[in-house]
Amino acid sequence: MAGLYLHIPFCKSKCAYCNFFSVVSEKQRADFLDALKREAVNRNHYLGDDEIKTIYFGGGTPSILTPSEIVDILNVLKQNYKIIDKLEVTLEANPDTVSKQSLSEYKSLGINRLSIGIQSFFDDDLQYLSRKHDSKHAMQVLDWAKQIDFQEVTIDLIYGIPTLTDEKWRKNLEYFFATGFNHLSAYALTIEEKTTLGQRINKGVAAPVSEEATIRHYEILTEMVKNQGFEHYEISNFARPGHYSKHNTIYWKGEKYLGLGPSAHSFDGVSRQWNVASVKDYCDNYSFEREELTLNDRYNEYVMTSLRTIWGCDLSYIQANFGDKYVKRFKNLTKKHILDEKMYQKDEFFILNDYGMLFADGIAAELFL
Repeated sequence: MAGLYLHIPFCKSKCAYCNFFSVVSEKQRADFLDALKREAVNRNHYLGDDEIKTIYFGGGTPSILTPSEIVDILNVLKQNYKIIDKLEVTLEANPDTVSKQSLSEYKSLGINRLSIGIQSFFDDDLQYLSRKHDSKHAMQVLDWAKQIDFQEVTIDLIYGIPTLTDEKWRKNLEYFFATGFNHLSAYALTIEEKTTLGQRINKGVAAPVSEEATIRHYEILTEMVKNQGFEHYEISNFARPGHYSKHNTIYWKGEKYLGLGPSAHSFDGVSRQWNVASVKDYCDNYSFEREELTLNDRYNEYVMTSLRTIWGCDLSYIQANFGDKYVKRFKNLTKKHILDEKMYQKDEFFILNDYGMLFADGIAAELFL
């Protein structure tokens, strides 16, 4: 089985920290929607005979789209792909772009999972990040989602914000637990130089991120979610049992997916490709770049993605797909991380603990070929 990702590039405004491809002008909205449906039809062969188990509207701000625009897209997908009955359909939403009515309409169309970009329940943090909603409206949106009976809701929070004290971070998590929702995505604030926030920090007009504070927030996070019965199933994702994001798990388990829309990425098991990051070029005549993955590339990707998860790296998988040389090297290089108590072995699986997750990128890089 496989997943479909649709990149909706439009935003009301660009958040200061955001490094994803998005545009604030909607002049080409109609052209984009036509191009997106056209691409969906033209690329329906990409996943072969694989059935589709997830559809994910990401961005950008997909909740800018009207329910009628979304149903048009869904109808094209249903006509051109083999889609299972128990389909997970996720919509990313910003609080300032939804109403109780629009949420209700989305649910009636088959959207059965929301991913809501709250980021913080404190206004000074939201102002630092240049978010357009305030904490009062964020709580209102979550209340609407509960009233409408969305069973699967992911709340996004960011930690390591310079305005976010340890006490406020604990409060953010307490507010989340009080909602009763079953999934949390919590990300450390990272600064990319080309973003507005990166430029502000370089000019000294915005406070920089503290690595020490970020680590403290991570430690608070992992302790509090465990106490609430959440599983730390991926570096930045926490869920009660049975409530994992099925779509995002496709990425972490190295399964196939097709990305539609400008800048969207696709993976068919042996190659990757990514669409042009321009709305105009995408609408005029969409193009993409393609990379065939070598054996080493596929091994590196497996290590990178699997180490991020609760399932870890499977030595029997490495043996079956890559061979003795890779197994021997992997076992030798992981010994020190087990001794340092960043990693543990359970049967054939090598898994990072919460402490080791702090070093996941560096550990993966050491294991790469």
